[in-house]
Amino acid sequence: MGGKDRLIRVAVGLVMIGLAMVNLIGPWGWIGIVPLVSAGLGWCPVYMLIGLSTRTPSPS
Repeated sequence: MGGKDRLIRVAVGLVMIGLAMVNLIGPWGWIGIVPLVSAGLGWCPVYMLIGLSTRTPSPS
């Protein structure tokens, strides 16, 4: 998982959880934990299943 991808996941996760905490989007906002965890681990199971990588290739 690339750096930009991780940053976006953290932002989306925090916004969703924040909205859930102030009860603007209800309990579904707690699903924001999923992008936070995947960003923290640097691994996304969906990406693995479809063979996608957002990681920048290292120079050889």
